[in-house]
Order: sequence, then C-alpha cells, then structure tokens
Amino acid sequence: MKVFVTEQMDAARLNRRRFVFFSSVFCLTSLATWFVADLYWRGTNGLSGLEVVILCLFVPLFAHVAVGFCTALTGFYVINRGGDGSRISVSSPAGGPYRLASTAIVMPIFNEDVSRVFEGLRVVIKSVQKIQGSDNFDFFILSDSNQPNQWIREEVAWVELCKQVGGFGKIFYRKRRQSINKKAGNVADFLRRWGSNYRYMVVLDADSIMTGEALARLVTMMEANPSAGIIQTAPRTVRGESLYSRLQAFANRIYSPIYLAGLNYWSQHEGNYWGHNAIIRIQPFMDHCSLPELPGYEPFGGRILSHDFVEAALMRKAGWAVWLAFDVEGSYEEGPPTLIEGAKRDRRWCQGNIQHAWLLTARGFRPSNRFHLLMGVMGYVSSPMWLLFLVLSTIEMVNQASLAHLDPAELPPDTTSLFGYPLNIPEALTLFSLTMLLLFLPKVVSVVVLLGRGEEAAAYGGRWRVLLGAVLETLGSMLLAPVNMIFNTKFVIFTLLGQGVGWVTQKRSADEDGTDWREAIITHGPQTIFGLVWGISSLILIPAYFAWLSPVLAGLVLSIPVSIFLSKASFGRRAKELGIFLTPEETQPPEELRLLSQNLEECYRHLPPFEPLRADYGLMQAVLDPYINAMHVALLRQRRTSAVAREWFAKLQLRLLREGPGKFTTKEKMALLLDPQSMIHLHRELWSLPSESLAEWWRLAMRQYNVLAAVPSTALYR
Repeated sequence: MKVFVTEQMDAARLNRRRFVFFSSVFCLTSLATWFVADLYWRGTNGLSGLEVVILCLFVPLFAHVAVGFCTALTGFYVINRGGDGSRISVSSPAGGPYRLASTAIVMPIFNEDVSRVFEGLRVVIKSVQKIQGSDNFDFFILSDSNQPNQWIREEVAWVELCKQVGGFGKIFYRKRRQSINKKAGNVADFLRRWGSNYRYMVVLDADSIMTGEALARLVTMMEANPSAGIIQTAPRTVRGESLYSRLQAFANRIYSPIYLAGLNYWSQHEGNYWGHNAIIRIQPFMDHCSLPELPGYEPFGGRILSHDFVEAALMRKAGWAVWLAFDVEGSYEEGPPTLIEGAKRDRRWCQGNIQHAWLLTARGFRPSNRFHLLMGVMGYVSSPMWLLFLVLSTIEMVNQASLAHLDPAELPPDTTSLFGYPLNIPEALTLFSLTMLLLFLPKVVSVVVLLGRGEEAAAYGGRWRVLLGAVLETLGSMLLAPVNMIFNTKFVIFTLLGQGVGWVTQKRSADEDGTDWREAIITHGPQTIFGLVWGISSLILIPAYFAWLSPVLAGLVLSIPVSIFLSKASFGRRAKELGIFLTPEETQPPEELRLLSQNLEECYRHLPPFEPLRADYGLMQAVLDPYINAMHVALLRQRRTSAVAREWFAKLQLRLLREGPGKFTTKEKMALLLDPQSMIHLHRELWSLPSESLAEWWRLAMRQYNVLAAVPSTALYR
C-alpha cells in the first residue's frame, strides 16, 4: 500500500504538535488540581475522605474542559497565521479540476419524512449533474422503514424522482426484509451486494445535503491521496425553524471553525469519522471495518450502536488515513428542533459512546483513536461526574460549617465555597477565574475573529447582531447546560442498569406549536423538583453558596418554560426577522439550500383520503393501483415459500378482502407487502370480484381511487 508522503515527512512535526497540545492540557489540569488540593489541605489541615473524592472528580472534569480550551486556542493560532498547509483539502482546491471515480452516494433511512428525503436527494442529484463527469456517481436509498404506508410512499417517491431527473439506472431504492444492526447493518448490506462495483461511497443522513462541488472535491482528494481511507467533512447546521435549532446553528457556525482547525492541527491523518457527510474508500472499509460483537448483552455489550468512531479506529489500525476536511464548503445537515428531541438523540448516542469503553484498551488501536473514543465516553460520563461533584461540594460546605461549630446560615462569606472551592484564601478566586477563562475564552476569541472580518460579519447580520447573538447564545447555553447534565446523567445510569434504547424515528422539523406543556412537564418535571429541593436546601443552610450555585439551579428550575419557549417556530421566525442568530447559509444561501426550501414550500399533497382509509393508505395503493402494484412487485425479491406458508398467506389474503385491514397487525401487513405472489393475487382478485363480496373498506377505497385517478402522479408524496 502506498503511504501518503506528507505523513512520513511530517511525522516529527506532528509529534511536536501533539506534544505541545497534550502538554498544555496536562499543565493546565495539574495547575488547577494543585490549587484545589492546596485549598482543601489548608482549610482542614489535611484532606478528608470526601475531599479526596471531590478532588478525584475534579481532575477528569477539568481535563475535559482543558482539552476543549487547548483545541480552540490551537485553532485560533492556525486561523490567525493563515491556515494549516498540511490539511487534506490542499490536494483539491475549490473550483477544480476534479479527478473523479466510481462513487456511490448512499442514504440509509428509517421512517423519515418522504418529502424531505426525496426533495433533498433531488437537490443533491441536480447539483451533481452540473459537474463534468457526473456519470461516476450513483445514488442508493437504503430503507429500513417498518411501516406499510411509509414503504409505499418511498417507492412512489423514488419512481417519480427517477422520472423527473432521468435517474433510472443511476438512482436505486432497496428495502431490507430484516433491519439487522440498524444503520451500520444497512450500509453493510449495501456493501455486500454492490460494494465491489464502486471505489468510493459517500454516506449521507436523511437530512444531509451536499453540493456537487463538495462531492467532487472529496473524490479528488481520495484520488490524490491513495492512503486515505476516510475523509470526513464538517457539515453546517442549516434550515432551523425553532428558536432552539436557530441557536444551535448559530453557535455551530460561530464557534466551530477554531475548534475544527485545532482538532485537525493535532490529529491530521488520524482523525475521526462522524457517520455521515463523509467519503469512504470501499475496499479497505469492507476488508477491515466489520464491527465486532462486544462482550455481554445490550445495552452495554452486544452490537455496537455508535459505529462511526469504531470504524475510524479500525481503518487506522489497518494503516489507512482518516482525515477531517474541515474547510470544505457545501456540506450541510439539520439539527433537532427542540431540546427534548435533542435529548432523545443524545439518548442513542450515549449508549453507543458508553459501549466504546470496552474498546479503549483494544489491541492494535492507535493512541489518537483511543483518545477520540475516550473523549466520546467523557462527553456523557462527565455529566454524572459534574452532578456528583456539585452535590458533594454542597455536602462538604455543610461539613466545614459543622466542624467550625457554626450555624451554616451564619457562616461568613469569606469562608464559604465557590463551586466547591473554599474561599478562605485568595487562590480560590484565581482557580475560579482560570475555570471561567477556559470555558468562555474560546467563545470570545471566535467572536473577535469574526468581528475582525467585516464582510464575513455582514453575512451574520453585522457586527452588532453578532455580538448580541453571542451574548444571548451564551446565556442560553448556561441555562441549557444543567438541563443536559441531568438528561445525560439519567441516560448513563439507565445504560449501566441495562436499559437499552430502541430505534425510533428522529423528528427533524419543528411543529408550529413546539413542545406542549404536558410533554414539557413530564420530561422536565423531575429536573425542576430536583433543582427546587437542592436550591432551597442550599439557601437555608449556606446562603452564600446558594449564590454561586444559582446559575446551575436557574437552568433546572426554569427548564419547563425554557424548553417550551425555545421550541416555538414562531419565535424562531421572529428572531430571524430581527436579525438574531443569522448565519451565512440564510443571508447568502447556496443554490442547493435555496432550491430545497423553495421545493418544499411549493410541494403540494393530494387531498387526504377518507378517514377510514388513512391508516392503511399505502397498503390500499399497493393492492388497488395497477401502476403502484406492478412497481412494488417488481422491487420485491422472488422467494420460494413452503406449502404451509402459502396456506397462511391465502388466509391473510381472504381476510384482507373480506374484512379490510382494520384488524391486521403491522407484522401481517408487512408480510403481505413482502410477498409478491400475495400482492399479485390481491390486485387481481380485488378488480375481478363483485363489489358486494368485498369489505366496505375496499368499496370506499375504490371510490377514493376514482377521485385520485384525475390527480397527476407527481402530486403524490411530494
């Protein structure tokens, strides 16, 4: 295998970069740890058992913060000096010329909004068709949808998309019979069937958008760097409607450049894979990235839920490079519309990242990949650690007051605690200042860099709106941080107790009304009660400590109204009108995003069917409509079935025609839809039997079909 020349030439320089980076993290953490240990030692003439526990919690928590700070500071250094000449994107400048090769664009989906998926694909395909050499790209929609209506909608939308963009033979749709191992299994199924036909694949999420130029650049980078196994882009968060999603998109756009530049500076060809909006060299991926089974049972063991970090580690283990193309434009995704939806997504990610603890000592993994895995674990484990740290600090303050034989309520302010640090000596203020510096300086630096670029700041609404947005985002993040801490703490505990997570459809668009009060109270009620009990106890026992703890308590106590307020699409639109939380993708949208929004606004749906038909409208179409029936049967695999199975199918067919689908289970409906002989027989019988022998449901369906016969097929499921 060829080795990327820059990797050999820059090995010594890369080691120096990593030495400086990790030494900085170590020095900052050591300094802060020394401060805390010294404060507790002087305060009690030695460390008590409780103080030792607090100190042990403090070290990894502060180190986690220090890693983020050093990454941002490194990124600021890189950007300030004009960029890093060793980045992978240098091998493929924007604008071409491009060297293309056979590439599959794969999109795994699971009960997604059909309009959004296929309009998004339409935009990507149209953009690719503008690139010279677009014949090198094929598109695959890989469905694991388990609802009959959803399945038929996807098939109809696929055929219409192929008609409209000339995609027959270039755009493919596959529905798996068994959804084994979720998304990772879906991609693996594609590779087994078609992987050998392509050199590369680009994995997209259902809400991903990538421009033709971005895709062409990725392929060119792969061609120019024969040892590259994965190149990951940094997708921008776009099309946020609710105030929550707009806040997240603004923060991502403002702060991510320095973090990504810093991450790439020290990781280089040992980067990470985030599961989508990335290009993968297929053959080594097939050879080396088969996911292992973890010891034990789910959720802590069994099949790996978060596959991406592990696949990157396996690719590096085999000697292939994994790069972060952080400065490649034209890569986009959508974020969760509400705080609660974001928590549901984190619930899945939490279990997957906790599983990675098994792999921290896996044989053959590179140190950088172990560090990536560790940071993924810490991203969730840090929450229960932080909560325990704060609670134990509260207990410690009560103990100090008891040891001093004083009523805690009468404890003077200069002997209380600052987030667990006793303030009987000036060093505590230094430690607190250092902590705040590490937390907020990266944000300040990001804003300063942006404000120094007048034209770029104008794309965010101007300098004053950038400042206002940054201040509001900081206040919002302070309120959300303790809420996410409680969420993640619960997720970690549930995972450790063996409560796995199901595979549910991700909600990607905001409702007009946002989160309702009932859902907010059920979800955030325990957080509010916990915050009230904790706050009242602190206020009664140690009033001065309550003042320092108030930012954390405020987020918990206000979690219900904050969650509802941020979920409103109307508030998001109002913020946009006022120019708050604007991003360049809104003020200067690329053509692909503009067309996507325009197409979704112009999409129209057919008149809804009669109420009795709505629950099984997809099944109705697949049986009743000759065109859809033929298309559906053509997409099914012909399978031999036993005589017993055929007898069972015959009974189902008779029941369906005589009784309608009302009493059928989802499993029975899916079984019929998966059996081509049943679909052919049902269609023939439905149109040949006298109407009086059919269920009333089918008579209604046939009347509705006559109404829809006059509607153009392109209007269906747009």
